[in-house]
Amino acid sequence: MTDVTDSAFRQIILSCGRPDIFYTEFVSCDGLCSEKGRPKLMPHLKFKENERPIVAQFFGSKPENFFKCAQLAKKLGFDGIDINMGCPDRKVLKQGGGAALILKPELAKEIIKETKRGAHGLPVSVKTRIGFNSIITKEWISHLVEAKPAAIIVHGRTKKEMSKVSAHWNEIGKAAVICRKAGIPVVGNGDVTSYEDGLQKAEQYGLDGIMVGRGISSNPWFFDPKIDPASKTSEKRIKLLKRHIKLFTELWGDEKNFNAIKKFFKIYIIEKKLRIELMKAKNAGQVLEILEHVHH
Repeated sequence: MTDVTDSAFRQIILSCGRPDIFYTEFVSCDGLCSEKGRPKLMPHLKFKENERPIVAQFFGSKPENFFKCAQLAKKLGFDGIDINMGCPDRKVLKQGGGAALILKPELAKEIIKETKRGAHGLPVSVKTRIGFNSIITKEWISHLVEAKPAAIIVHGRTKKEMSKVSAHWNEIGKAAVICRKAGIPVVGNGDVTSYEDGLQKAEQYGLDGIMVGRGISSNPWFFDPKIDPASKTSEKRIKLLKRHIKLFTELWGDEKNFNAIKKFFKIYIIEKKLRIELMKAKNAGQVLEILEHVHH
């Protein structure tokens, strides 16, 4: 998730309840392979030891760049590599990456092959959707299993559907059958509302795991089923936001637009009036100053 799941955010999630595996936000292979792009993108691949196991997620459309980025991930000490073949963003599609690869199964397989070659034994998984303009789960997943990735993560919508319709879990179930026959672990993704909901869906559709994205954007305590987010007072949430700002500033310095952190305010701040005030802040200092005057 671009501009969301950086190391600062992962540290916050760790303090609220640990998932089994972390994924980085996806990073452009072409960018990492260009002299100008690499320094800008490297902070996206920063992680701390307590975030393990952690998987580096890449997008792009050039097999040779996936090879190089796989070598880089190995060198940086990642525990796995994930190839994004599901992102519906227009800019990513224009480069032939993300969900655009669903339209080019041969290229997709070549990318998996080259990534595995560069990964030197690191597991290489694929995250994808159930089709581009229409649902083609059986056809598309059958192509992917031929390349034998370490796991396939299936988001239950087509590129065209974006997030406008409910995820088709029955299609994820169909993908699971194909993957199981090939001996490839399969993970489901889309509209998982709680930890219990994830366990239930994994059971119902015969999955090896559940990936959660947007589910944590309303509840950082998602991975600890014993915690009721409603029990978290305003004060506790504000404390968490202050810590997030501190971690964000340590990670990015002045390199990244401060506005990137504003999308998190809705997680921590329940009071609408306070949220509106915080959105006007131009830097970390101003946010912290506003928060100082709350609850006193």
